[in-house]
Amino acid sequence: MEDAVANSIYIMLEKMGPCKFESVGAFESWIKRIVVNECLALIKRGKPFKILDEQEIETYHADDIVIENLTADKILEVISGLPVGYRTVFNLYEIEGYSHSEISETLGIGVGTSKSQLSKAKVLLQKRIIELDPAYGKRKLVL
Repeated sequence: MEDAVANSIYIMLEKMGPCKFESVGAFESWIKRIVVNECLALIKRGKPFKILDEQEIETYHADDIVIENLTADKILEVISGLPVGYRTVFNLYEIEGYSHSEISETLGIGVGTSKSQLSKAKVLLQKRIIELDPAYGKRKLVL
């Protein structure tokens, strides 16, 4: 992660001179795009995506009470615990607002793979959120 931050800062400083931004929002978007791209490049150089089989994931429904008691830190912790492929697609689609075609192009995967990774990430997130409440875990429903 530190490599991505260092590379991002280097790119920003190198290209900032000739750039003229009309608003703070444009500047923030430019910085965000550089950091996201550098993080993706770091992921690409690391481990390849691992696509889990259907048997490796169980589908559960989360109880609203469990979700209401989650803090932002706990949600981030659960998301951070996803396998790298799931987490990357989830973050790009749900948090960064990328389309599946943009994710496909950026990561060098198929659109169907992007959709599948997102779906499986959501299923795994549901499962892990339910596991946070042991009492609910005893009455969880398997779809």
